[in-house]
Amino acid sequence: MKKTFRQLIQEKEFIITWELVPGRGSWEDTHRNVLKLADQAAIGKKVHAVSLTENPGGKTGIQPEVIGREIAELGMESIIHITCKDKNRSQLESHLYALERLKLNNLLVISGDYATESILGCPKPVFDIDSTHLLKLITEMNSGIEFSTPRGKTRIKPSNFFPGAAVSPFKATEAEQMLQYSKLKKKIENGAQYIITQIGYDARKYHELLLYVNTMKWKVPLIGNIFMVDYPAARIMNKNNIPGCVVTDKLLAQLEQENQSCDKGIAVRMERAAKLFAVLKGMGYQGVHLGGLNVTYEQIEYVISRGEELLPNWKEYVSEFDYPQDQGFYIFEKNNETGLNQEKMSDSPENAQKKTDINYKISRGFHKLFFVPGKKFFPVMQKLSSRLEGRKLEKYFHGIERISKEFMYNCQDCGDCALTDVAYVCPMGDCPKNQRNGPCEGSYYGWCEVYPGKRQCVWVKAYQRLKNYHEEKQLNSYPVSPYNWKLQHTSSWINYYTGKDHSAERLGIQRGNTKEQSK
Repeated sequence: MKKTFRQLIQEKEFIITWELVPGRGSWEDTHRNVLKLADQAAIGKKVHAVSLTENPGGKTGIQPEVIGREIAELGMESIIHITCKDKNRSQLESHLYALERLKLNNLLVISGDYATESILGCPKPVFDIDSTHLLKLITEMNSGIEFSTPRGKTRIKPSNFFPGAAVSPFKATEAEQMLQYSKLKKKIENGAQYIITQIGYDARKYHELLLYVNTMKWKVPLIGNIFMVDYPAARIMNKNNIPGCVVTDKLLAQLEQENQSCDKGIAVRMERAAKLFAVLKGMGYQGVHLGGLNVTYEQIEYVISRGEELLPNWKEYVSEFDYPQDQGFYIFEKNNETGLNQEKMSDSPENAQKKTDINYKISRGFHKLFFVPGKKFFPVMQKLSSRLEGRKLEKYFHGIERISKEFMYNCQDCGDCALTDVAYVCPMGDCPKNQRNGPCEGSYYGWCEVYPGKRQCVWVKAYQRLKNYHEEKQLNSYPVSPYNWKLQHTSSWINYYTGKDHSAERLGIQRGNTKEQSK
């Protein structure tokens, strides 16, 4: 009997997946082509599953599960991409019930690209929860969710999902890279069963992820992304117009030269993919995730068979994937003999800001005075908040809070404040994706995916602030629950002191127990 994608991963078999993009419409040539390619893959038996994207690049397309169900009838498993960008937590839960009903259990859970267009104009992005929250929801659904009804508690039958997640080892700065890995830890803790990398072509960076995961003793299979990039796509990636995909100037120049050949560089491109296949399998990845524009099944078969043929000499091809980013950060020192990394971590080269901004200095001072449970003025503020809650004076207290926080932090008056989680940078006001558990994968050289060159990623800013105090390891070191919409436009100070916001459980601030808290 044919083993499933899940069984193959759990039995540590080498996995081969192929990413397909269904695209816009319902009955278009793109959909027929995706089904044709999946059928060829099912017959060829070299690909274990095809992955189906959900609105990649923020552009509208058909829901992947519709195509996934048709592909299942062809005898091929699919991995359904599920993102947080277009649905709130309620709709995501409903979506998961539908996927379970369709028996489409392999998932790739990602935050998603920022929405850019639709037929009716630019859509409103959602990002109600992030990928770590969604993974936790899936894990809870696999255990059987219990909820209350008028007749008492009831439990939904456990689902059978097999969720994976993504990570980018291809970040150029220390802050971005270390935060990618701290968020990866949360993804694994919340139930990610396998990890697929973002797109990049630096062998040292691929190796870095492998070493880091082993160093941290995280037991999770890694699948390396091999995108057979052509020159037109490379130009777009080189300009960072496809968030998270890294093509350096050196590689772009090489692809431009290859594009002058009669076949537009196809033969060289396939050979490069086969060599990367061999390198990734040789260094210890448990699988590869193949992709590319207008790639045929015959080319996929070639990359697989040629990659296996090159595998015994994989170390010889490492030097062909030497595409470091300008002043790029590496966690481990380089091994000049292999071209990969030593197991020794390198000294942190990223300097903290020469001067801590005055905003953060003030914030740290006030935090120590007023917001550390049981210390200094915390007991006084807790008693005051309890007395003000629900009374007329509360709105004036709230007004003082709003004015001060709007001026200092671009406060959105959410009532469930996460400033203390992100070094007093507001993830609701300054992060377009409202990321509360670490950054998305779209930042580039520290710049926000949505506002490149204009707005620094909030998490990078927070990392640099804390690095001045040698506290950067504290950042993103604990899970932050989803935003509580019931608290919108209420006083976050009162909610904090009275134990109503998301910090209460972690800090031990109990609702209605002010005497005990004040001791």
